[in-house]
Amino acid sequence: MNTLRELLAEIPPAEERPHTTPINGQVQLEAVSPAVSVHDEQIHALVQQLFLRPESRPVRHVGFATIEPATATATLCLEIARALAAEDRYDVGLIDANPDSFLLQTQLQIPPPNRAEATWPIAPRLWMVPRQSWLPDAGGRRLTDQNLSRLREITTEFDFSILWCAPVSWLTASIGQACDGLVLVLTANKTRRLVAAQIKDQLSKAQVPLLGTVLAERRFPVPQGLYRNL
Repeated sequence: MNTLRELLAEIPPAEERPHTTPINGQVQLEAVSPAVSVHDEQIHALVQQLFLRPESRPVRHVGFATIEPATATATLCLEIARALAAEDRYDVGLIDANPDSFLLQTQLQIPPPNRAEATWPIAPRLWMVPRQSWLPDAGGRRLTDQNLSRLREITTEFDFSILWCAPVSWLTASIGQACDGLVLVLTANKTRRLVAAQIKDQLSKAQVPLLGTVLAERRFPVPQGLYRNL
């Protein structure tokens, strides 16, 4: 099965960071996968297109942010990080870059070590980077230049970083400037094309590269047994 058949037209990336590589389209991720292998193939396609394109310099450190506040992306970020780590060639950091939510390790039910601010391994070549490691005042909403500088420093400790970001806002844009750019997570049957285009323009004005989009929570009405024959 060719998973690339499901790719859609992308929102064009910002031009301020020409060294980054855009995704060739939107990868559609269903909220409840009718076949685990199909879902895994989609994650693999996203990783290959965004991070591992052989013909150009790879993108290294990427934030994932939603437009719809209710859309959950913690598990998506973990799956992408795991897929990169499974290559067994790269050290990958899964970074909690969302000051406005519960801790990422809490949402993913990953037990932390004794030191809450410490980075710790959660799989071979994959590390959890808690919010406190770069934002000591985790309850505050104000980001300082020192906070963002520390975040940039942390990303350089890994070959690849997946940043779990808050829904798009000025705060998300600031974090997007601290990495290679953002991927927008659109929500099927909720996110309007006009709104997505407006946010793309706003990110461009803020000089935040938009690397591509992912369509989440798309439900497929096809019976499970037919998926492998599509």
